[in-house]
Amino acid sequence: MSAATDFGWWAIVRLGFVQTALGAIVVLTTSTLNRVMVVELALPALLPGLLVGIHYAMQSLRPRMGYGSDIGGRRTPWILGGMAVLALGGVGASGATVLMATHPVAGIAGAVLAFALIGVGVSACGTSLLVLLAKRVAAPRRAAAATIVWLMMILGFALTAGIAGRLLDPYSPERLLGVTAVVALIAMVTALLALLGLEGGTPPTAGAPSAGEAKPRFLDALVQVWAEPQARQFTLFVFVSMLAYSAQDLILEPFAGAAFGYTPGQSTQLAGVQHGGAFAGMVIAAFAGSRLAGRQLGSLRSWTIGGCIASALALAGLTAAGVYGGSWPLKANVFLLGVANGAFAIAAIASMMRLAGEGRASREGVRMGLWGAAQAIAFGLGGLGGAAASDLARWLITDIGSAYAAVFAAEAVLFVAAARMAARIGRSGSGEFRIDPTEAAPASASGVGQLRVAPLERG
Repeated sequence: MSAATDFGWWAIVRLGFVQTALGAIVVLTTSTLNRVMVVELALPALLPGLLVGIHYAMQSLRPRMGYGSDIGGRRTPWILGGMAVLALGGVGASGATVLMATHPVAGIAGAVLAFALIGVGVSACGTSLLVLLAKRVAAPRRAAAATIVWLMMILGFALTAGIAGRLLDPYSPERLLGVTAVVALIAMVTALLALLGLEGGTPPTAGAPSAGEAKPRFLDALVQVWAEPQARQFTLFVFVSMLAYSAQDLILEPFAGAAFGYTPGQSTQLAGVQHGGAFAGMVIAAFAGSRLAGRQLGSLRSWTIGGCIASALALAGLTAAGVYGGSWPLKANVFLLGVANGAFAIAAIASMMRLAGEGRASREGVRMGLWGAAQAIAFGLGGLGGAAASDLARWLITDIGSAYAAVFAAEAVLFVAAARMAARIGRSGSGEFRIDPTEAAPASASGVGQLRVAPLERG
C-alpha cells in the first residue's frame, strides 16, 4: 500500500459517518422496538430477545459477504448494498411491530424476516467497511481510525435514541413508522454522500481473478483462510474475548440493584459510568497506538493482551464486590472495567485491520468476515449466557451477591484465556508473523494451498 493510496483523517471520518448511519438504524430495532413490544404491546420480553438473536445469527454470513467483495475487488457497492438492505429491514421491523397489535402471528412472522434482513445488511455493510479501512489506512493510524469509527457508531446510537425518543412521544403506530422511515432515509443518504468518490477507481485487489480466470469457490476460500494458523488463532481469540466482553452486559445493572440496593435510576447512571470509562480506554489506546507506534507501549499486541488482563482484574474486583457488598467501591470498579474493555476493544479491532491483509492474497474480506461472524455469535451467546448463568447461580447459591460473584469470576477466567490466546497469535522470535505470499505452494485439488510463514521485520 503506497502512501498515495492511504486514507487521510477526513476519509476516515467519512467512513465513520457510514458507521453512524448503521448505528442509527440498529439502535431503533434493538432498543426502541424492544421497548414497544414489551411495554406498549405487552408481549413477552423473550420475543425481542429472540429477534435480536436472529439478527446476530444472520451475521454468520459475514465471511460470504467478505468473499463477494474480495472477488469484485471493490468494497463500496457492498457497503451501500448492505446499508440498503439494513434500511429495508429496519422499516420492515417497524411495520411488523405495528402489525403485531392487530395480527400477532403475521406481525411476528414479518419481524423474523425483517430482523434477518437487518443481520444480512449489517454483515455486508460492516464487513466491507472494515476491510476498506484495513486496506487503505496506514499502520500508525489504525488504532485511531478504529476509535473514530467505533465512537461515531456510538454517536449514531446516542443521537438516534435521543431524537427519535422525543419524536415518538406521544406514542402512536403512525409515529413509529414515520420516525423509522425518516431515520432509514437519512442513514441511506448519509452513507451515499460519505462514500461518494471515496474509494475511487480502485482496481481489483491483488490476487483477485482476472477476466476469463476461474473464480475460487467460497468454501475453498474459507478453507484456505481457516488453514492459516494466524487467522484461525485470531478467530478463536475474538470469540472467547467477545464472549467475556458481552457476558456482563445484561447482569451488571441487576447486580447493582440486587447486591447494592441501587434504584433503576442509579443503576442506569452506573451504566453511564461504564460507558465513560470505555470512552477513556478507547482514547488512551488510540493515542498510544498512534503516538507510540513502533515502540512496545504502542504495540497492538501489548494493548490487546493488557486490555484482556486488566478486564479480568476488574471482573475479579466485581467478584469481590459480590462477596463484600456495600463496602466495595463499586462505581470506581465499574469505571476501571469500562477503561479496560475500551482499550481492549480498540486494540482488537485495530489488530483485525492489521491481520486482514496478512495471508493469501485477495482473502481480506473472508478473514474480516470470519472474525466478524465470531464476534457476532459471541455477542449473541454472551448476552444470553451471562443472564442464564446468573439465574443458575442464584438458584444454586443462596447469597445473591455470591451468586453474581461466581458469574463475574467465570468471565474473568475467560478474559485470562483470551489474553493467553492473544499472546500466542503470530508468535516468533521477532514477536510477529506474516504469511509470505511468494512462498505459497500451488493450490491442491481442493483449492487449499500450503503456506509458509516468514518472520516480519520490526521497524
